[in-house]
Amino acid sequence: MGKKIAILGSTGSIGRQALEVVDSQGYSVAALSAGRNIDLLEQQILRYRPPVVAVADVALAEVLDRRLDGMEKRPVLLAGPDAARNTVGECDADIVLNAIVGIAGLSATLTALSAGTDVALANKESLVAGGSLVMREQAVRGGKLLPVDSEHSAIFQCLQDPYSAESLSKIILTASGGPFYGKTAAELENMTKREALAHPNWSMGQKITIDSATLMNKGLELIEAMWLFDMRPEDIEIVVQRESIIHSMVEFEDGSVLAQFGVPDMRLPIQYALTWPLRVRGPAPRLDFEKLKSLSFGRPDEQTFRCLAACKKAAEKGGLAACAANGANEQAVALFLEDRIGFNDIGRLVEGCVDAESYAGDYQLDDVYACDAAARRYVLERAGI
Repeated sequence: MGKKIAILGSTGSIGRQALEVVDSQGYSVAALSAGRNIDLLEQQILRYRPPVVAVADVALAEVLDRRLDGMEKRPVLLAGPDAARNTVGECDADIVLNAIVGIAGLSATLTALSAGTDVALANKESLVAGGSLVMREQAVRGGKLLPVDSEHSAIFQCLQDPYSAESLSKIILTASGGPFYGKTAAELENMTKREALAHPNWSMGQKITIDSATLMNKGLELIEAMWLFDMRPEDIEIVVQRESIIHSMVEFEDGSVLAQFGVPDMRLPIQYALTWPLRVRGPAPRLDFEKLKSLSFGRPDEQTFRCLAACKKAAEKGGLAACAANGANEQAVALFLEDRIGFNDIGRLVEGCVDAESYAGDYQLDDVYACDAAARRYVLERAGI
């Protein structure tokens, strides 16, 4: 079981939990990458002794380089916006866990797949922004995509029977509903950053927590599920499951439904991606049915949560529409976290960007980045910045 794991985004929530799984399974670390948190990255380097390390911020990479001066068997240190992608080529990993936040993770996913390396994918933007490119690379080179998102991991687990995919009728994607479930658009108009970051079930990074509050996260997951499981948007149903115990379900042609239950702990899907096809003991706690008093279900309100409606529009449009939605959202969330726009402005801006163009047709990697940049400009201009 001595796998070598490269963890991109090792200082984030997913990366830190992935290292707990690495500890529990006795795996080795082939590479680590981070954006700016060199204090934690330094601790990780000293503990796991990876041969290769990447830091996106060049100035901070220089600081880290000085700190590591004199370290025995110091790692190769890569720096710059392409450092994580280059790390994949430099290291000797059996599997790359991509936990980079945002479209910045796309090139690393493509690089790993092009080398025939399996990717434990926590960077949903890889498929949202460049789905056709990623799936084509996987098909040609043979690297396998192993979903880390709890919802896609649940679907993946429910489809391990080789005959299941042939009779799959519908995917039922569950959502917690976030901190504002049941609120009206008027009630959300003045919601603060602090309130939006107070997720009821999950402990996550700021960006993904805001995406959960706007239901953008669920829209992105719908698009990701389309690519991972070759489904049409109309064959994916979104159901609010407030307790976050059922992580998703699949329905078959005969009407049978399979669900994956588990505690809301990301170490479970992370571990399954790293140990697949085996199931082994790990650090996550067990589900206690005596404490589980009830399971509740509901429907998301797309009239209030316009990000979800915008993602569905993008899924129907195809082409680069999902890329535009993602880019607009990344920029809008950044502005909201800086207190420069209101909570409901996020959905308005994302939907406006999706509606602004047709986005149809085939595309290449350069087109993805151009679309992402245009979507960000759209948000900044409409926000008056």
